Amino acid sequence: MALDRLMFQGLRNLQAFDISPSSGINLITGSNGSGKTSLLEGIHLLGMGRSFRARRLSQVLHHDADALVLHGRLAGDPPVSIGLRRLRQERELTLRIGGERLDRVSRLVETLPLQLINPDAFRLLEGSPAGRREFLDWGVFHVKHDFLQAWQRFRRALKHRNALLRHGRMEPQSLSVWEHELALSGERMDILRREWIDTFIPVFEETLEGLISLPSLTLRYSRGWDRQRDLAEVLEQGRDTDRQMGFTQQGPQRADLAIRLGKRPAVEVLSRGQQKLVVSALKLAQGRLLEKMTGRTCLYLIDDLPAELDQNHRRIFCQWLERMRCQAFITSVDHEVLADLWQPDTPMAMFHVKQDADGFGQLQAIDRQTSRRSGQ
Repeated sequence: MALDRLMFQGLRNLQAFDISPSSGINLITGSNGSGKTSLLEGIHLLGMGRSFRARRLSQVLHHDADALVLHGRLAGDPPVSIGLRRLRQERELTLRIGGERLDRVSRLVETLPLQLINPDAFRLLEGSPAGRREFLDWGVFHVKHDFLQAWQRFRRALKHRNALLRHGRMEPQSLSVWEHELALSGERMDILRREWIDTFIPVFEETLEGLISLPSLTLRYSRGWDRQRDLAEVLEQGRDTDRQMGFTQQGPQRADLAIRLGKRPAVEVLSRGQQKLVVSALKLAQGRLLEKMTGRTCLYLIDDLPAELDQNHRRIFCQWLERMRCQAFITSVDHEVLADLWQPDTPMAMFHVKQDADGFGQLQAIDRQTSRRSGQ
């Protein structure tokens, strides 16, 4: 399902707006600081319940606004409404789907699968394993329905075991209880992750080949503990060392996805433009696999698509988005860089964010044919 209506109020410097996006490509242009990325941030909040730019939602509210109110509608029969509200005077975030108040963010994630391609996405290559685990678990979560339960059980057991380790209370009976739960849920997480990655790699390789030729680039999943040993054995034998460190050193919380070019980490070899294409292939392949396995499509938020890419690779990237028939929201400073890269029959809407004298960003719809003639 695609978003066919967006109504935002109180979001950073953007003036309140009510728009009807295209079910395909949505191109948002404007000068730096006008509010283009804030629009993507609002959609990300609707789908993830959190910002990709700020840790605290109070930072997302415009300084004169009493509340942040975001509403989206998913096309369908019947349509499904998604709502988010955060009052300035309250810390609580109110989430609703179809008018029903939610008690867990995972319902949002299930309802509006989305992928973000922005400068932070480079962390898949150059950042810590935590970002790659998040990427991995997003894919598993959407196609393996018992993964969330296993993940929640594991996090709870890990929290309790670490608390016992930190406080020096090494009662064997208490540790055994939580280690048993850790081992059961952790082994299940590993099985689901391995099943997913085995299915994902061929889709990724095909997507990458369509964007750029890097035949020696490989993905390798490591589960976070010795492949030859059960997790229960690893935990029991690692008690003394874990107590000294104050936390559990091995398990699925240490899993990683190694991305290498030949024998070296890909980030050490690839140019910035090549890195962007690899990261984009990872994200696009997520959506392709989701559709293949569930029939559902993924929404894409792409901030400054032209950056680091030459004209040829911009065109190839846009062709992939057209081929996938997904909904995408794409920002760019320069309208002309992307406006002519699409097929005439591609569903498309264009918007321009104009900054007024007071610093507010005004979102304006642009007619596609008019924009081609005027070169706006």
